[in-house]
Amino acid sequence: MDALSAAFRSVRITGAVFFNAEFSAPWGSKAPHARDIQTEVAPDTEHMVPFHLVTAGRLNARVAGAEAITVSAGEIVVFPHGDAHELWNGSVGKLIDAAALIPKILAGEFRLEQAGGGGERTTLICGYFGCERYAQRLFLAGLPAIFKVDIRGDTAGAWIGSTLHHLVAETELRRPGGVALISKLSEALFIQTLCRYAETQPEEKSGWLAAARDPVAGRALACFHKNPERDWTLSTLAKEIGASRSVLADRFVRLIGQPPLEYLAQWRLQFGARLLATTDDTVLRVAMNVGYDSEAAFNRAFKRKFGDPPGRYRRRLRVAPPSTCADRVTP
Repeated sequence: MDALSAAFRSVRITGAVFFNAEFSAPWGSKAPHARDIQTEVAPDTEHMVPFHLVTAGRLNARVAGAEAITVSAGEIVVFPHGDAHELWNGSVGKLIDAAALIPKILAGEFRLEQAGGGGERTTLICGYFGCERYAQRLFLAGLPAIFKVDIRGDTAGAWIGSTLHHLVAETELRRPGGVALISKLSEALFIQTLCRYAETQPEEKSGWLAAARDPVAGRALACFHKNPERDWTLSTLAKEIGASRSVLADRFVRLIGQPPLEYLAQWRLQFGARLLATTDDTVLRVAMNVGYDSEAAFNRAFKRKFGDPPGRYRRRLRVAPPSTCADRVTP
């Protein structure tokens, strides 16, 4: 099992499509930071990742502090940190405020939004991926504020486009079971989009996604995420993946920024926090599932990281709103 597959086994991904949009130049729109609308639009999501797929024409996209990029038909633009952003084509004065569409979204009015000055036509599908906060800090932390993925030209790209159109269809039809299907499609689409982006990055790129692609660091990550309960040492890990200890340690630090066993210790606690939040397992069972041989040792490590022992942490999560819960899960 590869690192991405192993890691995503323990991550809850959601998503939704807001609307189709059809604009004619000149036009422009602005969207607020995802955290400013998250409580209204996606209260069960800890982190929102907005995206727009251009299905015809082109547009420009930018976030504060970064250069604008041009996104053409067959490309999807993603904002992994939820940054406020602008989209436009042509010289435009007043921007459409996307936040004004929230009442329609909340009312379930999936619809075609149309605006513009009658020039070049651009159509797009707008939506978001949702994930837990710890997953955002794990997979997305090293990504730029804005990036695009070209989905044209091969099977994987065609699959992304097809999946998005299925999301649109399910959103419009609102059939029984549609919510579950949308969630599953969103999960697959999110993973595939990240994989597609990672494939386009240079070999010297660092970060979690780069490490996941590396033959040494990637296999180590897969071991950690698939079997966090195992009694890993640098020697047993190196033997498992077929690399020397020095090569493993050097490669892991260069790509991830910390030694393998330090990463494992943090991951065990993050995974333990998720199990406390999403299962009714006893604290001892959670401790053993993430690699601790005693409840006391897990309690001490957990309290050092999160400020509360596991039992109190779980009780607070059960009564706190989602945004508060999310903020308590830190790297």
